[in-house]
Amino acid sequence: MTATQGPSAGDGVTGTPDTSSTADTSAPGRDTVAEVVRQWRAVHPDLDTGPMEVIGRINRCAALFQQAEDAPLRRAGLTRPEFDLLGALRRTGHELTPSELARETFSSGAAVTKRLKQLTERGLVERRGDTRDRRVAHVRLTDAGRELVDGILPSQLAYENAVLSGLGPAELGDLAGLLGGLLAQLEGRLRAVRV
Repeated sequence: MTATQGPSAGDGVTGTPDTSSTADTSAPGRDTVAEVVRQWRAVHPDLDTGPMEVIGRINRCAALFQQAEDAPLRRAGLTRPEFDLLGALRRTGHELTPSELARETFSSGAAVTKRLKQLTERGLVERRGDTRDRRVAHVRLTDAGRELVDGILPSQLAYENAVLSGLGPAELGDLAGLLGGLLAQLEGRLRAVRV
């Protein structure tokens, strides 16, 4: 389907894209992706830019959220990936191996190893060897690590709430549901590819 054929993000009647509102991205309610899509439509009017409108906005929002939500973490001297490791240990409530932490945080094993080394040096996690297999390590939060996570989380969530404050509860619920459905679909495809 092309951007001008069949139903797509458009005027809701004919499926024809409504580009009249995307020319000035500095106006309230307009975004940078709309301008990119408008430009592509001018160059290739026969292409369906629907996926670009969705994926482009997801990627742009993710980048902006990452910048915004990392502010409280930076004040605590943490990076987002370090906080994700500490958070995984805190929310699961038990020791995890580095490979389990990699799965929990969607990170590579090498990245987890590097971060664990830094967090261990800072006294936020401790590692112990497995009694049956010396190649396996178990990681747990120290008291200082637990206190840090518990101290940061309320301000982190308040900050994220402020970032999303432009959306009402119903809009947030709808968005969470749509993104959850998309994520489940994508994760299912990824699992199928790995099998």
